[in-house]
Amino acid sequence: MHSAFPFIGETLSLLTAVVWALAVTLFRKSGETVHPLALNVFKNSLALVLLVPTIWLFGQTLWLQAPAKIYAVLFLSGAIGIGIGDTLFFQSLNRLGAGLTGIVVCMYSPFIITFSYVWLHESLSLLQLIGAFLIIFAVLFTTVHQTSRDDMPTQPFLAIVYGVLASAAMAGGVVLMKPLLGTYPVVWVAEIRLIGGMVALAIILLIHSGRKRIMASLTSASNRGYTLSGSLLGAYVSMILWIAGMKYTQASTASALNQTSTVFIFIFAGLLLKEPITARRAIGIAVAFIGAFFVSIFQ
Repeated sequence: MHSAFPFIGETLSLLTAVVWALAVTLFRKSGETVHPLALNVFKNSLALVLLVPTIWLFGQTLWLQAPAKIYAVLFLSGAIGIGIGDTLFFQSLNRLGAGLTGIVVCMYSPFIITFSYVWLHESLSLLQLIGAFLIIFAVLFTTVHQTSRDDMPTQPFLAIVYGVLASAAMAGGVVLMKPLLGTYPVVWVAEIRLIGGMVALAIILLIHSGRKRIMASLTSASNRGYTLSGSLLGAYVSMILWIAGMKYTQASTASALNQTSTVFIFIFAGLLLKEPITARRAIGIAVAFIGAFFVSIFQ
């Protein structure tokens, strides 16, 4: 992809990782009282409301004159990636905690690379592949020691399945929309995907017997600030940065840089949640940045 600014796609993808990591740290606190499904509904509703004035600010329209097929693809992308993928991610995060979830969601990059190779015919250079593996290694190296036997959930397999399925759903949603990003505005794509995600969530809630209890969890005053701030960063700011990053570089490259968010989570967890930043974590962060450099530069 071409832009007036060199490496703009790579820069935005790395910035997405930072913003999303901060949001996930806030979501960890929010998830103590708010149900994953309710949290997903709230964050997407907030983002959808904020996108309307954003679209107006950029001088764009809510409904472009686009073929019905384009709307269908973006709706499906949002339903899979946002409606299903994000809900599964929150399920995994609440059950496993940040350490193990960080390991599981490493599957995001391999899924992206695989789907992009099969459907978009993208490829990475050898040095970019090395960079991608360095990023994944850094995440594993940093997170694998975090979970002791005392920390293991009672049903780890189910929680891991949630995380893997979340990664696959998010990757599938990305690859579906990727071919459209060179033609259509970023904020409009984000809007239509969000609507698709909200429709999927509405259907899930409609058939869920505990929908009243689920949505009632949003009224918890203790973590309301975390829910609001996490949603603002995670669903609005990071989504625009993420789609813009995807627009200006390969999906496989962007996803590898997005993967560094897991390492950044430990930085924000140390600053905001007072979790210790150990030497092992510091090494992992350094390796991740080396990997990000390889992925960004050696195209």
